Amino acid sequence: MTTWEYARLEYRAAGTFGGDQFMDWNATFHHAEGAERWGTDERFNDMRHLNRAGGAGWECYNRAATYFSNEPHRLHGVTYSLRRPTA
Repeated sequence: MTTWEYARLEYRAAGTFGGDQFMDWNATFHHAEGAERWGTDERFNDMRHLNRAGGAGWECYNRAATYFSNEPHRLHGVTYSLRRPTA
């Protein structure tokens, strides 16, 4: 039987003011030892962060997106659920 360790990767719009307020995205990795800020992208490009997690042995098993309430076409954030087998 496999025992799993769980984490999540939150990829959220920075929400700063200005014409590009929905263009900056913050990546934060949450696991049992706390949260780590993995950087900010100037456009939605979560592949770099997913590849980093995959390189550390994590696999993604769920993806959930959230949208701004008045703007269903404006993505606010994406949360990835991750797991990896414990040794």
